[in-house]
Amino acid sequence: MVNIVWVSLIIIAIIYSLFTGQIDTINNGILTHAQTGVNLILEMMPLIVLWTGIMKIAEKSGLLNVFARALNPILRRLFPSLPKDHKALGYIASNIGANMLGLGSAATPFGLKAMDELQKDNPKKTEATEAMITFLVLNTGGVTLIPTTVIALRIMHGSMNPTEIIITSILATAVSSISGLLLDYFIRRRNHR
Repeated sequence: MVNIVWVSLIIIAIIYSLFTGQIDTINNGILTHAQTGVNLILEMMPLIVLWTGIMKIAEKSGLLNVFARALNPILRRLFPSLPKDHKALGYIASNIGANMLGLGSAATPFGLKAMDELQKDNPKKTEATEAMITFLVLNTGGVTLIPTTVIALRIMHGSMNPTEIIITSILATAVSSISGLLLDYFIRRRNHR
């Protein structure tokens, strides 16, 4: 669905530029922004590789399991429909840990694995379960304690104080997480009545 939206926007922009005589603007934008995108990928790649590797080491060493056990009391309340030792809980805890460190790209594989495990228990394969919805809310609004990726981007682009966003990042993500989880809880409760 998202692919259709993006392709539609691109086609509309090209058609509009043809009718307004601004096709040069599109051509220049494609060439300059493509190079900017490639440069951004090359600048971010070492950071992504580093943190993905660290998360993999933490997974293999059992550190993520320790983190998952520490989060288990909270996760049990957030996901009451899951059994105590459900495999998805470990992936959810890993995803939360990576998101807390601002490592969205390292959190993504854990999030996908968690959703895959949750889907295995889903009786209606075309509908999301309550646990899947709660995880999506938790992942989307995830509390970020150290926005590592954003700090790295700010350093790359010459920020004088790249860490000044930490407090506002914590506040914004805490508010979004709490709001989303409360809304999820109340909607779930209403649906059970």
